[in-house]
Amino acid sequence: MGEEKVKEEAMQIIGMFQVLPRLVVFDLDYTLWPFYCECRSKREMPSMYPHAKGILHALKEKGIDVAVASRSPTPDIANTFLHKLSIDSIFVAKEIFSSWTHKTDHFQRIHSRTAVPFNSMLFFDDEDRNIQSVSKMGVTSILVGKGVNLGALRQGLTKFSQNWSTSEKNKQKWQTKFCKKSNSSEGNNPE
Repeated sequence: MGEEKVKEEAMQIIGMFQVLPRLVVFDLDYTLWPFYCECRSKREMPSMYPHAKGILHALKEKGIDVAVASRSPTPDIANTFLHKLSIDSIFVAKEIFSSWTHKTDHFQRIHSRTAVPFNSMLFFDDEDRNIQSVSKMGVTSILVGKGVNLGALRQGLTKFSQNWSTSEKNKQKWQTKFCKKSNSSEGNNPE
Protein backbone atom coordinates (compact mmCIF):
# COMPACT_ATOMS: atom_id res chain seq x y z
CA MET A 1 0.00 0.00 0.00
CA GLY A 2 1.49 3.34 -1.07
CA GLU A 3 2.07 6.31 1.23
CA GLU A 4 -0.85 8.31 -0.25
CA LYS A 5 -3.26 5.38 0.21
CA VAL A 6 -2.09 4.89 3.81
CA LYS A 7 -2.54 8.62 4.45
CA GLU A 8 -6.10 8.47 3.03
CA GLU A 9 -7.00 5.48 5.19
CA ALA A 10 -5.42 7.06 8.26
CA MET A 11 -7.46 10.24 7.68
CA GLN A 12 -10.64 8.12 7.44
CA ILE A 13 -9.76 6.38 10.71
CA ILE A 14 -9.04 9.71 12.43
CA GLY A 15 -12.36 11.05 11.07
CA MET A 16 -14.29 8.30 12.86
CA PHE A 17 -13.45 9.72 16.29
CA GLN A 18 -15.09 12.73 17.93
CA VAL A 19 -12.45 13.05 20.65
CA LEU A 20 -8.88 13.25 19.39
CA PRO A 21 -5.54 13.64 21.13
CA ARG A 22 -3.90 17.07 20.87
CA LEU A 23 -0.48 15.44 20.53
CA VAL A 24 0.65 12.03 19.26
CA VAL A 25 4.13 10.98 20.39
CA PHE A 26 6.21 8.33 18.62
CA ASP A 27 9.25 6.34 19.63
CA LEU A 28 11.72 5.96 16.73
CA ASP A 29 13.56 2.60 16.87
CA TYR A 30 11.26 -0.30 15.98
CA THR A 31 8.26 2.06 16.04
CA LEU A 32 8.76 4.42 13.07
CA TRP A 33 11.68 2.48 11.55
CA PRO A 34 12.87 -1.15 11.75
CA PHE A 35 16.31 -0.73 13.37
CA TYR A 36 18.31 0.82 16.24
CA CYS A 37 19.99 4.11 15.28
CA GLU A 38 23.15 3.23 17.18
CA CYS A 39 23.66 0.23 14.87
CA ARG A 40 23.59 2.38 11.75
CA SER A 41 25.74 5.01 10.07
CA LYS A 42 24.69 8.59 9.27
CA ARG A 43 25.75 7.94 5.66
CA GLU A 44 23.01 5.32 5.17
CA MET A 45 19.60 6.07 3.73
CA PRO A 46 17.07 4.87 6.34
CA SER A 47 13.66 3.38 5.61
CA MET A 48 10.48 3.54 7.64
CA TYR A 49 7.78 0.99 8.38
CA PRO A 50 5.31 0.91 5.45
CA HIS A 51 2.47 2.84 7.19
CA ALA A 52 4.51 5.23 9.33
CA LYS A 53 5.00 8.18 6.96
CA GLY A 54 1.39 8.17 5.75
CA ILE A 55 0.14 8.17 9.36
CA LEU A 56 2.42 11.11 10.28
CA HIS A 57 1.16 13.13 7.31
CA ALA A 58 -2.49 12.27 8.04
CA LEU A 59 -2.17 13.42 11.67
CA LYS A 60 -0.51 16.66 10.56
CA GLU A 61 -3.20 17.30 7.94
CA LYS A 62 -5.93 16.71 10.55
CA GLY A 63 -4.29 19.36 12.76
CA ILE A 64 -2.93 16.94 15.37
CA ASP A 65 0.59 17.74 16.52
CA VAL A 66 3.23 15.00 16.57
CA ALA A 67 6.39 14.59 18.64
CA VAL A 68 9.27 12.16 19.18
CA ALA A 69 10.33 10.51 22.45
CA SER A 70 13.38 8.32 21.90
CA ARG A 71 15.91 6.94 24.38
CA SER A 72 18.56 6.72 21.66
CA PRO A 73 22.22 7.07 22.69
CA THR A 74 22.87 8.47 19.18
CA PRO A 75 20.60 11.52 18.75
CA ASP A 76 22.84 12.82 15.94
CA ILE A 77 22.08 9.73 13.82
CA ALA A 78 18.35 9.86 14.70
CA ASN A 79 18.12 13.54 13.70
CA THR A 80 20.08 12.91 10.49
CA PHE A 81 17.64 10.10 9.58
CA LEU A 82 14.59 12.27 10.35
CA HIS A 83 16.07 14.91 8.03
CA LYS A 84 16.92 12.39 5.27
CA LEU A 85 13.34 11.05 5.43
CA SER A 86 12.02 14.65 5.12
CA ILE A 87 9.92 14.32 8.28
CA ASP A 88 11.98 16.33 10.80
CA SER A 89 9.90 19.49 10.29
CA ILE A 90 6.64 17.63 11.08
CA PHE A 91 7.46 17.29 14.79
CA VAL A 92 6.61 20.05 17.30
CA ALA A 93 9.01 18.49 19.82
CA LYS A 94 11.87 16.00 19.49
CA GLU A 95 13.22 14.58 22.73
CA ILE A 96 16.00 12.20 21.70
CA PHE A 97 18.46 11.33 24.45
CA SER A 98 19.69 8.34 26.42
CA SER A 99 17.90 7.86 29.74
CA TRP A 100 17.16 5.32 32.47
CA THR A 101 13.73 6.78 33.25
CA HIS A 102 11.69 4.84 30.66
CA LYS A 103 10.77 8.11 28.94
CA THR A 104 9.17 10.00 31.85
CA ASP A 105 11.87 12.69 31.42
CA HIS A 106 11.13 12.83 27.71
CA PHE A 107 7.43 13.40 28.42
CA GLN A 108 8.10 16.06 31.07
CA ARG A 109 10.13 17.97 28.49
CA ILE A 110 7.50 17.49 25.76
CA HIS A 111 4.83 18.75 28.18
CA SER A 112 6.97 21.78 29.11
CA ARG A 113 7.60 22.56 25.45
CA THR A 114 4.03 22.06 24.16
CA ALA A 115 1.86 22.74 27.26
CA VAL A 116 -0.30 19.76 26.21
CA PRO A 117 -1.64 17.89 29.28
CA PHE A 118 -0.59 14.24 29.54
CA ASN A 119 -4.22 13.07 29.26
CA SER A 120 -4.42 14.79 25.83
CA MET A 121 -1.48 12.76 24.47
CA LEU A 122 -1.31 9.43 22.64
CA PHE A 123 1.98 7.50 22.59
CA PHE A 124 3.29 4.63 20.44
CA ASP A 125 6.34 2.56 21.50
CA ASP A 126 7.72 -0.96 21.03
CA GLU A 127 8.93 -1.43 24.64
CA ASP A 128 6.48 -2.45 27.35
CA ARG A 129 8.48 -0.77 30.16
CA ASN A 130 8.12 2.61 28.40
CA ILE A 131 4.39 2.00 27.87
CA GLN A 132 3.96 1.17 31.59
CA SER A 133 5.82 4.21 32.95
CA VAL A 134 4.29 6.74 30.55
CA SER A 135 0.77 5.33 31.10
CA LYS A 136 1.17 6.10 34.82
CA MET A 137 1.61 9.77 33.85
CA GLY A 138 -1.86 9.73 32.28
CA VAL A 139 -0.76 9.33 28.65
CA THR A 140 -2.75 6.84 26.54
CA SER A 141 -0.01 4.44 25.43
CA ILE A 142 -0.01 1.70 22.78
CA LEU A 143 2.53 -1.10 22.43
CA VAL A 144 3.43 -1.77 18.78
CA GLY A 145 4.82 -5.08 17.56
CA LYS A 146 6.34 -4.47 14.14
CA GLY A 147 6.12 -0.71 13.88
CA VAL A 148 3.24 1.70 13.90
CA ASN A 149 0.53 0.83 11.37
CA LEU A 150 -3.12 1.60 10.63
CA GLY A 151 -4.30 -1.06 13.09
CA ALA A 152 -2.22 0.49 15.89
CA LEU A 153 -3.55 3.95 14.97
CA ARG A 154 -7.16 2.70 15.21
CA GLN A 155 -6.39 0.92 18.51
CA GLY A 156 -4.71 4.05 19.92
CA LEU A 157 -7.54 6.41 18.98
CA THR A 158 -10.12 3.96 20.36
CA LYS A 159 -8.27 3.65 23.67
CA PHE A 160 -7.75 7.43 23.81
CA SER A 161 -11.51 8.01 23.34
CA GLN A 162 -12.34 5.48 26.06
CA ASN A 163 -9.83 7.02 28.49
CA TRP A 164 -11.11 10.50 27.70
CA SER A 165 -14.78 9.63 28.24
CA THR A 166 -13.92 7.85 31.51
CA SER A 167 -12.04 10.89 32.81
CA GLU A 168 -14.85 13.22 31.67
CA LYS A 169 -17.47 11.08 33.48
CA ASN A 170 -15.35 11.11 36.63
CA LYS A 171 -14.96 14.89 36.36
CA GLN A 172 -18.74 15.30 35.98
CA LYS A 173 -19.39 13.03 38.98
CA TRP A 174 -16.91 15.05 41.02
CA GLN A 175 -18.43 18.38 39.93
CA THR A 176 -21.97 17.16 40.58
CA LYS A 177 -21.02 15.87 44.01
CA PHE A 178 -18.94 18.84 45.18
CA CYS A 179 -20.30 21.83 43.26
CA LYS A 180 -23.90 21.36 44.46
CA LYS A 181 -22.79 21.54 48.09
CA SER A 182 -20.93 24.82 47.58
CA ASN A 183 -23.70 26.35 45.43
CA SER A 184 -26.46 25.56 47.92
CA SER A 185 -24.73 27.52 50.68
CA GLU A 186 -24.65 30.67 48.54
CA GLY A 187 -28.40 31.26 48.79
CA ASN A 188 -30.39 32.59 45.85
CA ASN A 189 -27.59 34.24 43.93
CA PRO A 190 -28.49 33.88 40.22
CA GLU A 191 -25.48 33.55 37.92
